[in-house]
Amino acid sequence: MAGKSLPFESLLSFFSRILLRRLRKSPHLHRKVSINTTQAKLRKYPSLSQRSVDQVVSKNQTLIFDMEGSLLKSSSMFPYFMLVAFEASGIFRALLLLLMYPIMCLVDEEMSLSIMVMVCFFGIKEKSFRAGRAVLPKFFLEDVGLEGFGVLMRGGKKVGVSDFPRVMVESFLKEYLEIDVVVGRELKTFYGYYLGLMQDKKKSSGLVFDEIFGTHEDRLMMGNNVIGIGSFNKPMDHHLFSHCKDIYYVSEADKRSWQYLTRDKYPKPLIFHDGRLVLKPTPLNSLAVFMWDPFGFFLAIIRGIIGVALPYRVGGPLLALLGLRLNLSRPNSMPSSTTNNNQNGQQQKKKKGVLYVCNHRTLLDPLYLSAALCTPITAITYSLSRLSEILSPIKTVRFTRDRVKDANMMEKLLSQGDLIVCPEGTTCREPYLLRFSPLFAEMSDQIVPVAMDAHVSMFYGTTAGGLKCLDPLFFLMNPHPYYTVRLLDTVAGASSPLSLSTCKNQNAEHEASKFKIANHVQEELGKALGFECTKLTRKDKYLILAGNEGIVKHQ
Repeated sequence: MAGKSLPFESLLSFFSRILLRRLRKSPHLHRKVSINTTQAKLRKYPSLSQRSVDQVVSKNQTLIFDMEGSLLKSSSMFPYFMLVAFEASGIFRALLLLLMYPIMCLVDEEMSLSIMVMVCFFGIKEKSFRAGRAVLPKFFLEDVGLEGFGVLMRGGKKVGVSDFPRVMVESFLKEYLEIDVVVGRELKTFYGYYLGLMQDKKKSSGLVFDEIFGTHEDRLMMGNNVIGIGSFNKPMDHHLFSHCKDIYYVSEADKRSWQYLTRDKYPKPLIFHDGRLVLKPTPLNSLAVFMWDPFGFFLAIIRGIIGVALPYRVGGPLLALLGLRLNLSRPNSMPSSTTNNNQNGQQQKKKKGVLYVCNHRTLLDPLYLSAALCTPITAITYSLSRLSEILSPIKTVRFTRDRVKDANMMEKLLSQGDLIVCPEGTTCREPYLLRFSPLFAEMSDQIVPVAMDAHVSMFYGTTAGGLKCLDPLFFLMNPHPYYTVRLLDTVAGASSPLSLSTCKNQNAEHEASKFKIANHVQEELGKALGFECTKLTRKDKYLILAGNEGIVKHQ
């Protein structure tokens, strides 16, 4: 009987040792930093008066804060490493990270962090890692607590300290929250590749010590103007906090009562971001994604076959049964194909198609408009993968990026039928409209603006740094992808289409007119969708997200 109970006793002893080890590392038992006991806790912001907060932090003070403990509402690091694994390392590493989650729950925080870094970063090329700038800022911003952010913004020079690798948090803190100095864990590299190992905390922060505190004379002048903000549930063992006059703590109870920082309060608007995952990949969300993937893949294939092989009047009801949704609204009167008259007033036989101008949400925009109107429409695009071009059920044509050639090509296509163009030149996920190229304003007397929006719950159907040929697949893998198509009232275009000769002899008045028309169409679409108009371009997006100018190779 004693022999049978031995495995149970060993297991109980194992868990007891782990529990005791975690208790010994508790921040309540180990506080190596000397703090002012009368101000030992930073209470939630609403409980402090404006005067009290100003007394705690002011513009002439240097503020050192722990990012996970005093800025983010959630203290879990797993979702952000899962984003790195899924977006930068591949789906198999993401699955491995999820499978190792139970083990990480049993070990201490430092060992758990080391496991996540090894799984996510080992073998990744340093120069090609862009998830820290293109993917993670969106999810970090959505997790910022309003009250913690409000206190943080009252400081003068702000120093962010994090247990995350610096490459994961630096862009978020510096570019979006305007933090002056970021101190994170440095990763070891070998010939330009990450080894999945971290340097010591003291060595990582020593690289920026002089940037924070300056020379010895600067530190003497600074005096006691350094304030620290940390968390009760996290040990303040970073040596930078030993230079603080006072350290204020945030409890988990306070953080639970915080509100999330709303989009309109972002110091810098989030317009561009990349990555496939829509949901924050917590352990449960990650499990749901991996359980859905096999079924979603086959569902997307079936949806794609029906959409390509069957007419919309037949395939539409089938696609609706499979979870696809399309909502169409249009004005009472719609323009039809127009005819041109010669100088004698005699009607020419050749008709001119309708020019549809829409904002760009996914590569499927032209397909959804064509399906909504139950008529084939030629789509002209700035970039399209070769695979998407082959599988497209409607005719697609590429811009040559030569203004004269593109104008003549659009003129020819309009003489053959209806045409759809997305003058932004690239997709934008957030509620913003990029600058409209004015070329379309020269092509037709009647322009139909089309306001489009795509709604997804699991995967984004666009990418800047990944394979664009997989964009439609990821969109169709969503459980219930939803599209809204709204046709607006017709807008008058230029007085006449431009030929090659007129393109070379435009007067200043006509040049100003086409830009005015383009801006007007952008404004109308912005009002219809509730989006904000910007002057950013396709080039701006790709330089931020992919480090190139957005020239897509055939894939």
